[in-house]
Amino acid sequence: MATNILMPALSPTMEEGKLSKWLVKEGDEVHSGDILAEIETDKATMEFEAVDEGRIAKILVPEGSEAVKVNQPIAVLLGEDEDASAGTAPSGPVDITSAMASIKDAVSKETGKASQGVRSAAKQQIPQQVPPPGDSKTNTPAPADRGRGEGEGNAKQIAPSEQKSNGRIFASPLAKRMAAQTGVDLATVRGSGPRGRIVKSDIEATQKSGGKRVPAVGAATVAAKSEAGVAGIAPFADAKLFFRPEDYEEIPHDSMRKSIARRLSSAKTLIPHYYLTIDCNIDRLLEARSRLNEKSPKGDGAYKLSVNDFIVKACALALMRVPEVNSSWTETAMLRHKHADVGVAVALDFGLITPIVFHAEEKGLAQISNDVKSLAARARAKKLKPQEFEGGTFAISNLGMFGIREFTAVINPPHAAILAVGAGEQRPIVRNGKIESATLMTVTMSCDHRVVDGATGARFLQAFKGFIEEPASMLL
Repeated sequence: MATNILMPALSPTMEEGKLSKWLVKEGDEVHSGDILAEIETDKATMEFEAVDEGRIAKILVPEGSEAVKVNQPIAVLLGEDEDASAGTAPSGPVDITSAMASIKDAVSKETGKASQGVRSAAKQQIPQQVPPPGDSKTNTPAPADRGRGEGEGNAKQIAPSEQKSNGRIFASPLAKRMAAQTGVDLATVRGSGPRGRIVKSDIEATQKSGGKRVPAVGAATVAAKSEAGVAGIAPFADAKLFFRPEDYEEIPHDSMRKSIARRLSSAKTLIPHYYLTIDCNIDRLLEARSRLNEKSPKGDGAYKLSVNDFIVKACALALMRVPEVNSSWTETAMLRHKHADVGVAVALDFGLITPIVFHAEEKGLAQISNDVKSLAARARAKKLKPQEFEGGTFAISNLGMFGIREFTAVINPPHAAILAVGAGEQRPIVRNGKIESATLMTVTMSCDHRVVDGATGARFLQAFKGFIEEPASMLL
């Protein structure tokens, strides 16, 4: 019997992905473990392996298709000694609502037939009363007959005016979304689904026939409202309302940008942020970094330490010293983590990703440096595995290399805090009553107040400052 090959969920948070490339074609024999396709998520491109053995009967989703939902059939696999006539899988996602409506309609018809049979039998036993001549009731069908007559003929297309009930237009969710995206006016579309319901094929047919469309700005506004609506918060007006179409270029959102927008909007809305800022003198750190880099071996074991490597190590040790910060919020309990898994934000041409240095408190500076470089390189090539960038207990975002003095960052769940690192720069300080120059670095920690109280966050930054200003203390 034919088996559906479904779009896999390659990470716990994956809802849809892009089928970048098929590595097999129709008719190919596949075995368990063979690579079938490359799937692109919002963060990385991963290979999809076959689980069963058989022959690819049909490819349902062509390569390059975007927004393919998890568990949507993407291909059909035939077992041993089966041919194409053994059965095929559906070529796309099933419209569950329409299917249920069809089932309900079929049951209603069967119930109507049974009721009609009972009424016919009763009519044979009970003499019918003939009304006197000229009585107007003779031309009026009984209520049951009227209801039965209106319930027939569901297979035919119903005019737009008949689709409405109290002003409501019956359409599948997919049809509504397509209409909003293409500007098709649903009020002018004839529905061919059960009970006149508008389905995907009706929208496609209307597009081909050049049916009535609503203005593009209106459609965009409706779509924006449906996506941006948050309980208690009024959505912004669509930006297109303020500009002429010839004055801008429209660049569609890719999956990573959608994910960033969704996650950070939720984080900023649902997490009670507050911020703590401190200055760190990094003169001794810069001296230590210079001495260690001069002693780096050539070839195997070589390293080149950055200021960020010291920051990762200092954060990891501070998390061990103040474990309350190394926690995650859940509705039933606080998760106190046993290791410091520090995420390091990496800027990409197409977005942002935060690969994780696991057990950073146990690693030396050289290993942290090499780990970060390897993770960053694979992140830019979209070759990270989900377990390398999902999770973690803390995060660092460093914009110092761009000359940014200080900034605030948005917490990335399940973390309870994130450290925003600014540039190290020469500033005047007062030491022993004298004005001197020192290299200061400003850091700002965003804290989740559900997890980290103000005094707790302050203790963490004190510990971090101590490790940064005296790098040798990281060895203790």
